[in-house]
Amino acid sequence: MNKLRILDELAIEIRTCPKCRLAETRTNAVPGEGSGTARIMFVGEGPGENEDKTGRPFVGAAGQFLNQLLRQAGIAREDVFITNIVKCRPPMNRVPLEDEVEACSDYLMAQIAVIEPKFVIPLGGAALKTLLGPQLKITQSRCKVFRKSGILYIPLFHPAAALHNSRLVETLQADIQTLKELLARDIRDDEITDLSPRVQ
Repeated sequence: MNKLRILDELAIEIRTCPKCRLAETRTNAVPGEGSGTARIMFVGEGPGENEDKTGRPFVGAAGQFLNQLLRQAGIAREDVFITNIVKCRPPMNRVPLEDEVEACSDYLMAQIAVIEPKFVIPLGGAALKTLLGPQLKITQSRCKVFRKSGILYIPLFHPAAALHNSRLVETLQADIQTLKELLARDIRDDEITDLSPRVQ
């Protein structure tokens, strides 16, 4: 199975997707980019203005900060896969609506299924709730390890949050070091909150 070919076919489908109202206002859909065999996958909220113009994820100010954080953690951007829960820009960068997230969820789940990352890093509350459940809050869940269906999830604040609140810059820089340490070692079962569906 050629993972990159499947991801490319998915990307073609995403770029012409008519499933929700966001398709009506987009310039470009933003499928995501990176390694088809990535061990680590970052999932943000949705494309912003720069991403909508270029069709690439995390290329604006938040993306520059993410690149800086990745360098701090010794992670090469080309070795990971970066995408969002919705692939088209919500107007005025508002939070994606529930039906928009739902319309896009098959694409995100397909990307995760194809890439089979060991770690998924939800960036911000919207990605956290979409991937792990609406009961979770990013302030309480950041840097904690969750397991769902065999994948480990380690949520972080969204880099854009630090652009709006400078106090979060140091928090994110510290959190990326915690992430680096977690990625580099075997995580014990007692450190993991298991959210996997229970088999009846």
